[in-house]
Amino acid sequence: MRKLRTSELKRLSVEEYKEITKMPIAIVMDNIRSLNNVGSVFRTSDALKVEKIILCGITATPPNKEIHKTALGAEDAVDWQYVEETTSAIDQLKAEGWTICSLEQVENSTSLLDFEPQANAKYALVLGNEVKGVQQKVVNMSDVCIEIPQYGTKHSFNVSVSCGIVLWELFRKLQ
Repeated sequence: MRKLRTSELKRLSVEEYKEITKMPIAIVMDNIRSLNNVGSVFRTSDALKVEKIILCGITATPPNKEIHKTALGAEDAVDWQYVEETTSAIDQLKAEGWTICSLEQVENSTSLLDFEPQANAKYALVLGNEVKGVQQKVVNMSDVCIEIPQYGTKHSFNVSVSCGIVLWELFRKLQ
């Protein structure tokens, strides 16, 4: 085996990426404080063809040197917008027919292992603040709360890691 050269990876240009069909998935970042997490979510969203990212509250927006450090240019490819209040973003998404899926540990959450996305639906995945999680008022507006099973002594993943786990599972199930 040999490692592939960058030229062999068949990467799309930003212009080509903008034209391809995306997964019916949006990411809502609810007050994410780490610029590295924001950049990492952009990069993962690019890799898995996320339709758009909505940055809310204190979440930083591109252009930003620290976001770019982990996004590596994905912030130029993935459509994004800033909405000050997460609840306003959720109201707009609901009006557009999106199913709101908060990634949070709540009573009666749905295990990621049991969540079965429907092929004709659009899903907005809400990621919460690194310390406080998804705001309770946003949880209350959610159609479902998805929880990633965890088996060790810690009961949380890094925000960008959580996003990657859930996006991969949704991508895999919707393909």
